[in-house]
Amino acid sequence: MNNETLEKLRQLRLFGMYDAFKTNLETSVKESLTADQFIALLVASEWDDRRNRAIERAIRVAGFRYKAALEQLDYSVDRGLDKNQVHRLAALDFIKERKDLFITGSTGTGKSYLATALGYQACQIGYRVMYVNTAKLMGQLKLAKAKGNILAELKRIERVDLLILDDFGLQPFDPQARLALLDVIEDRHQKHSTIVTSQIPVKEWYDIIGEKTIADAVLDRIVHHSLRIELYGESLRRRKSKTENVFL
Repeated sequence: MNNETLEKLRQLRLFGMYDAFKTNLETSVKESLTADQFIALLVASEWDDRRNRAIERAIRVAGFRYKAALEQLDYSVDRGLDKNQVHRLAALDFIKERKDLFITGSTGTGKSYLATALGYQACQIGYRVMYVNTAKLMGQLKLAKAKGNILAELKRIERVDLLILDDFGLQPFDPQARLALLDVIEDRHQKHSTIVTSQIPVKEWYDIIGEKTIADAVLDRIVHHSLRIELYGESLRRRKSKTENVFL
């Protein structure tokens, strides 16, 4: 009878309940629980299993380059990273308030890691996140336009709660890329949040975007109500390499 129950749970795809029921059969924990407690245990196990699988799916769909966690941020290096500010950002109120976040600084100071860590945090809470390299996204949108499915791609980007545009401005924007950028920003303006990481200071983004009218339109929508983190100092990767060499 227990085997039949396990098989039915498996076929119903109630994997959390399946694991909890199987574990309790093997450990005889069920005998120390009331019927209500045992049912509560099964339901809680199914709830946790579904939540964990949803988080894993959200992280996979987000397309992060690597795993990152806010708990692993290094505050021992002087690079302009304020622990209190990060803790406030970790609450993700800026997503609820539909504000944008700019993280700027020289290469290797941890811009992408911080943005990714916030993205992981958002996935944990249930937000839909998309992580993209800015130049690659512009290329994908050009290709989508050539194939005639640009509107579907823009709609997909518009729907995510948090868009992370990494390495903004590393490659110059040509006319098509400028228009694609404007479409993305316009669709998300005051609807959803965007994190932008860049080696280029915000004050130079106007020149990076290029064409005056489009640059005005883009920056007018994202600059005025944005949050900002400006990192500085030596590359953490270079610093780590020096430290490792000392011990060789």
